[in-house]
Parts: sequence; structure tokens; C-alpha cells
Amino acid sequence: MPSPLFADHPAQPPAPGAVDALIAQTSRLRGEVDAVRRDAAAHHDDPRRRWQRALCELALHQLDDLKAQFGQLRDGAPAATSPARRDAVPLPEPYPPGSAPRAPSPDAPPEAGGTLYDGSFPGAPGAAYGETPARTGSLLTRVGSAEWNLLKDEASWSEELFRIFGRSGELGPMSLDEMPTVVLPEDQPRLQAMVTECLIDGKPIDGEFRILRPDARVRTLHMTGEPVLDADGSTASMWAVLRDVSELRRGERAVRESRDGLERSRQLQRTEHRVAVELQEAVLPPWRGSLRFAHGGPAPLDVAGHYLPAAAPGLIGGDWYDALTLPSGDALLTVGDLTGHGVAATSSMAMLLGALRGMAVAGIRPGALMGHLNQLLETSVQPALGSALCCRYDPATQLLSWSQAGHPAPLLLRDGTGRPLRRPEGVLLGATSGAVYEERETRLRPGDVLVLHTDGLTRSPGAFDTDAGVERLLALAPRLTGARDARECLRSVLEEFGEEAREDDACVMVVRVGS
Repeated sequence: MPSPLFADHPAQPPAPGAVDALIAQTSRLRGEVDAVRRDAAAHHDDPRRRWQRALCELALHQLDDLKAQFGQLRDGAPAATSPARRDAVPLPEPYPPGSAPRAPSPDAPPEAGGTLYDGSFPGAPGAAYGETPARTGSLLTRVGSAEWNLLKDEASWSEELFRIFGRSGELGPMSLDEMPTVVLPEDQPRLQAMVTECLIDGKPIDGEFRILRPDARVRTLHMTGEPVLDADGSTASMWAVLRDVSELRRGERAVRESRDGLERSRQLQRTEHRVAVELQEAVLPPWRGSLRFAHGGPAPLDVAGHYLPAAAPGLIGGDWYDALTLPSGDALLTVGDLTGHGVAATSSMAMLLGALRGMAVAGIRPGALMGHLNQLLETSVQPALGSALCCRYDPATQLLSWSQAGHPAPLLLRDGTGRPLRRPEGVLLGATSGAVYEERETRLRPGDVLVLHTDGLTRSPGAFDTDAGVERLLALAPRLTGARDARECLRSVLEEFGEEAREDDACVMVVRVGS
């Protein structure tokens, strides 16, 4: 059922090129932000400028991500795997059994009375710990700065950093030695390595770690920074910008999981499609082109059949056609269609066609045979509805006895004209208990052509009736009755209907009475 449209949601998809325009705008914005970053980098001695540069670098990361996401939107569904973000640090696995208890996941629902982080925290400076200040959710409430002076053994934190850590301003900023006490144990070596390389080797800091806040919330922080050198070239202090990227990582994780789920779904669909095709090929008649039946009579049959798939790949349905010679010398001709698609439909079709063949070989007439098939579908483990047409042709008398269950009647083409045969009564298979199916008889002549088909052949896309398609079939009567054999007749039908983008699969079988 389609979703309702609201006034603030466009009814039409974006115009072609709209995503390309967004990509171009993102590229231009990135260039402008990078210019500001370069200007700030020229004044590396100014703490305020360092702060501006760090924010610009974070913004550049975001714009790179945004451009990549717009690219995926333009190009369609992503591949099964994609390279990781260059600024992302892989998170460690959960604690092994028997080790330290694991803190709640940032994706876990809040505890009773709690709320998920939205950019503000209890315990920020200016509010008593446990009170919730006004929520802004802005970028600046998720980015804080710090500087640790090694010469004076002092630390300086911005107010935003207190909010990120959920730390009361009365406790003051943490020293570098205190920082590991709030970091998850599995991330502590990473933080220690970053700080050591910065202080000892003078390397810039760029990495992530997770903290456990006093309110038991786990947050993922991205830290960038670098050492500040004195006149002698020794490290005098270290400054850093820390950003809460929990929501960003959660979003990336959601995208990754949805991408993996999409690939699993595709793999499942491919597997199911392959199994359905193999099952269908194993059940449908192995012959291709024309096949002659009832050789012992004066009017043998020349038969050709074809399966036409739906336009959408994967919609392998339960359509079938079949023809075989019975022990009595009669010929069995049948087509049918079960509801549904995929392995379930093809497996039900295989069961039904096997039962039909067995009962026909046992001598059961078409009307009674339909009744048994109806009972079989009704009691099946996988209930389904189906239409079917079953014909029995006696070559000695040239008499066609047939019955149908909610199925299009055979088309009889004779002397350049055609008409549908009058249908006997018969409801869909599996629709009702104890249904009775009538049987009719039609005497054929040498040169007659019968066209048996499922309704998917004559139904136009988006339409429910098949009258127009039947008229198109009947219009082929001069060509079909003048054809040399059944294979040529089938070729004419496929030229008329084979290239259509049909919504459902279909089967067609052409039967030509010999002389």
C-alpha cells in the first residue's frame, strides 16, 4: 500500500542531474573550507587558530563522506564491500568471556528514565550534575578542546569537553594520566600509543577511542592534536580537539549493515532463482521444437511449446505445459499456472504436474482428474491456487475431450479463422472443497491448429483482462493454419508476443493435427 503524500514531501522524484548538482555544491564547499583551513594553519602559534584548523579538518572529513554518499546515491546500490573511511579506527571486539564487564553499547536503548545523547549532557559546567540543560544538538556541543601544559603540569578544557565526558566542572579537567581511567580497557593501548607518539616523537594525533561516562553511556571520540614546542624544540604542551562521533559511527554502522543485508538478500534471491530455474527445467518437457504424438492413428499430432519468462528477473512462477502419449495411445495435452513465484511455486507445480501425469497414465478422464488435483492442492502443505487445462486426444476418432479449472479455453484455428472453444464449468484449483469439473468434447480435423496458453501470454502490462490479447492470437489464424508444422506456428506466436515486457511468466503450446 503506498505511503500518503504530505505537503512537505514532493510527489515526484528529483529531476535528473539533481544529485550531480549536490555533488558539485559539496565540492565547492569543500574547497572553501579547505581555504579557511590553510589560512588557520599559517598561524600555528595561535591556539584559537589551531582550534579553527581542527574544526575545518573535521568538516573536510564530513564533506568527503557526504560527497561519497551522494556518489553512491547517484550510482545506485553499493557493492558488497567498500573501503573504510580514512579517518576511521576499527573498534575492538567485545570483552572475551570471563574478562571485565562490558559497558552498554551506544546502540543500546536508554535505561528507564534516561535519554540517548543528542548533543548535551548532564553535569556540564553551569548546571548541577544530574540536571539536563537545554538541548541544542549543534556541532559545537559535540566538539571540545583541551591543552595539557607539561612544564606547569596543568590542563585546560573547554566547557564543551566537560559536556562530552559528562564531567562536572567542579572536578576540573583530567590530566593525561587520568584519561585512561574513563577509556574502555580495550581502547586504552590505542590512546596511550597516540599520546606517547605525540609527546616523544612529535607526531600528530588522529584516532578514536571510547569512553564510559558517569551515566554509564559509552561514547566514541575522535581526537586530533599535535605537540607545542618551546624555543629549544622540546615538547612544552599538547593540544587536542575531541569530537563525539558516536552518532556518526552509528550511522556508518547502519549503512554498512544495510549494505551487507542488501547483498545477503541479493545472494538469497540469486540462489532461489537458480534453484527455481533448475527445478522448472527438470520438470517441463525436455523436447524443444516440434514433437509428434499419437503415431498409431490416422491424425497424429505435431506439438511445439515454449516458456516465456516475466520481464523482472527472479519471477519464476508455476506455469507449465506438457504433452505425452498415454498407454492407450491417446495424447495428453495440458497447460497450467499456479499462484506465486520462486521455489515454492515451482515445487508445487512439480508436485501437481507429477500427479496429473500419474492419474492420466492410470486412465482417469480430464473432468475427474481436475477434481483430484483440486483436492490435492486443498490439502497441500503449501496451499496455493491454480488454473489448469487438461485435454485428451483420441487419434482414432479425432475426438478431443477436455476440462478446465479457471483457465483460458483452447483456441481452435481452422481454415484461416479461429475461435475459443466453449468452456465447461470449472473453478480454480484449491478454491473450494468438493468442486465438480465438467468435461466437453470437440472433434478435430486434419489441418486444425490448437493454441493452449496461460493467461500471462495475453495479458497486457497493467491490465487485468486478456480479451485484447486473445483477439491478437486469433488474428494469427491465417498464418498458423497455413504453416508447415507446429514449430513454424509457435515461431509466429513468439514473433507477436515474445518481445513484450510481461508482468508474469507464461506458457504457450501449439498443437497441429496431421493428415
